[in-house]
Amino acid sequence: MKLQDKVILITGASRGIGREVAILLSENGAKVVVNYSSSEKEANKTVAHITKNGGSAIAVKADVSQRDQVTMLFDKTIAEFGKIDVLINNAGIMDNKFLKDHTQDDFSKVFEINVRGVFNTLQEAHSKLADNGIIINFSSSTTKLMLPKYALYSSTKAAIEQMTRVFSNEIGRGISVNAIAPGPTATELFNKGKSQETIDQLSSKSAFNRIAEPLDIAKVVLFLANDDSKWISGQVIYANGAMI
Repeated sequence: MKLQDKVILITGASRGIGREVAILLSENGAKVVVNYSSSEKEANKTVAHITKNGGSAIAVKADVSQRDQVTMLFDKTIAEFGKIDVLINNAGIMDNKFLKDHTQDDFSKVFEINVRGVFNTLQEAHSKLADNGIIINFSSSTTKLMLPKYALYSSTKAAIEQMTRVFSNEIGRGISVNAIAPGPTATELFNKGKSQETIDQLSSKSAFNRIAEPLDIAKVVLFLANDDSKWISGQVIYANGAMI
């Protein structure tokens, strides 16, 4: 129970990797805030699962691309639990097209949520995260690959990685800041639009001949979220089964 009584705010935690992270961290003693923007039903299911198993969690709706909503998200968390020890920036969207086919609106939407969302939460965390806290930003292993149709998505994640490195040297107060970069992971977001042949091809690139399950990623987050990881800061941790 290395996270006993830690308060952890997770953006985009209603489904997929975020849901698995919320559940695993709660099982290790954390009080969890499940942030969502539109998936209210799924967020409430995640909270119900946690509380049914003896954990403590609340769901809070907020669009991370909107600064006033992020301020509300932080303030509501502190009002409910008294503090925030760990911030996990998991919220994000993916829109896979060839670069030439993206519209101006596509560009704005992906960068607003993926990059401005992290920018907004980091600004709030600068004064509202507890001393000696922890920040974990989600990047992606696609930043190391030249996959067609991933130009916008990978660019947003590369921006997050650089913000992670710089912010780790700015925030101070004993706060560590890292990013985790998962490889292909069996989530609804990842599977959407992909054939079984494509998934099999990606699986073959892993040393374990499979793609990740959300729990594989959540276990790495569990390590980064507890104080055993505190001497690691300003780093990007690639969790991809030796794919790259």
